Amino acid sequence: MKIGIAGIMRKTLMLAVMSVPLTLLFLSGCGGGGGGAAASAPAAAPGSYSVGGSVTGLAGSVVLQDNNGDNLTVAANGAFTFATKVAYGSPYSVTVLTQPAGQSCSLATNTGTMGTTAVTNVAVSCVNLLYTVGGTLTGLAAGNSITLTNNGTDNLPLTANGGFTFAGKLLNGAAYNLTLGVPATAQPCTSTYGAGTVNAANVTSLNVICGVAGGVSTFTATGALAAARSQHSATLLPNGKVLVSGGLGAAALLASAELYDPATGLWTATGALAAARDFHTATLLPNGRVLVSGGLGAAGAGVLASAELYDPVAGTWTATSALVAARYRHTATLLPNGKVLVSGGLDAAGVPLASAELYDPVAGTWAATSALAAARYYHSATLLPNGKVLVGGGFGAAAALASAELYDPATGLWTATGALAAARYGHTATLLPNGRVLVSGGSGAALVPLASAELYDPATGLWTVTGALAAARNLHTATLLPNGRVLVSGGWNGAAVLASAELYDPVAGTWTVTGALAAARRAHTATLLPNGKMLVSGGHDGAAALASAELYW
Repeated sequence: MKIGIAGIMRKTLMLAVMSVPLTLLFLSGCGGGGGGAAASAPAAAPGSYSVGGSVTGLAGSVVLQDNNGDNLTVAANGAFTFATKVAYGSPYSVTVLTQPAGQSCSLATNTGTMGTTAVTNVAVSCVNLLYTVGGTLTGLAAGNSITLTNNGTDNLPLTANGGFTFAGKLLNGAAYNLTLGVPATAQPCTSTYGAGTVNAANVTSLNVICGVAGGVSTFTATGALAAARSQHSATLLPNGKVLVSGGLGAAALLASAELYDPATGLWTATGALAAARDFHTATLLPNGRVLVSGGLGAAGAGVLASAELYDPVAGTWTATSALVAARYRHTATLLPNGKVLVSGGLDAAGVPLASAELYDPVAGTWAATSALAAARYYHSATLLPNGKVLVGGGFGAAAALASAELYDPATGLWTATGALAAARYGHTATLLPNGRVLVSGGSGAALVPLASAELYDPATGLWTVTGALAAARNLHTATLLPNGRVLVSGGWNGAAVLASAELYDPVAGTWTVTGALAAARRAHTATLLPNGKMLVSGGHDGAAALASAELYW
């Protein structure tokens, strides 16, 4: 039988296959499609990983954010890690959501795509945010010099007019306070906008203005009050105007009130008190209103327990709750917690009071607090930097007092502190930039006006004698000036009403005579204006109440 070529080829192929080992045939059938190599195991699926890093230079707390949603508050330097993990291959982006107070934080290596390991190299670097304080000097005479001081320690000597900037920088929110040294050559200088708080920008608004070279700071007349008055109150309002209320007029007690505008130098009438009064107190509240309390009322009204609130926006007075005890010749002190402490005074029978009470502006009510150890009136009350209130001197049941007491708002209690070197009443008390309290003048144990002055140190609780006034006086005023000195004006020396004025230098501890008032006066008011000038208004010249007003510069 004949076999074709095709058949011979098929037979040959079959014989070749049969000669291949079975193991080889098995391996060649497991390749999955191509190449004949063995298959590998599948890789594990990628996971999610954390994002973190480290913070340096932080002084408060910073809020970080990842991918615009995962917030993390960091309050200390060192490592941090976000709570939410990021999937492999997804982006991450760390930003600063909230900067720490007074600082600025910057970022590095803060963006990328997540790999197969956690991110730990996000760098957050924080630095203090500092601002400069400065302004402009004008009017300084050629060849003259003046030293400016910020916050009591940063001194800047100037010899020419123009812009100035203190070397020290301040954090955002920090306070600044400009004081002026005495020019090398006598020249009156004052300042405006010399105190405030840094508000996320360099301060450039401090203005120092100097008058005629060789001149002496003195008093010049300004617009007169509509009504002559003494034993009134004067309050600097937030808008820079001065509110004068009540007092004893030419023939009777007054209920009228007036506003002084430093921009025009004029007085304008405003709403009248509901009750005429003198020897009252007036306190500027944190909400911008003025609280008037107590005082001696008109004939038939006697000693007042009533209190009223002045609204500078409406220009009107409204009644508020009455004092627990009617009183006059008392003191009123605004406490750090916003309440007002009233202490001492005289009652309707003319008996000195030891009682004290607190006014709550939120509730509009008065509540008794602990009583003074000694009943007193015509005393002084000074809020100290530590938040306590120093009450010193005054007149007691039968004599002038030398005792002093401290009121602690935290406990509501009074405690004794060092006694004055000299008993006195009708004196002044002024808080100095160094935290001490300067007491000057008043009448002493023999009811005779004093020239002595003393300093109270809150750190030791003791009084020390300082330089004496050139003239003994009581019922005068004392005002802390922008240059850190204290200006005392007017008063009564036991024989006559005074026009003289003096300046106390806390560094030297001495008094020097300055320009005199245009009119002698006692029982007047003195108010430091935002422009650095001091406004004196009203008072009594020994014969009649005064309507005149003056500015010291």
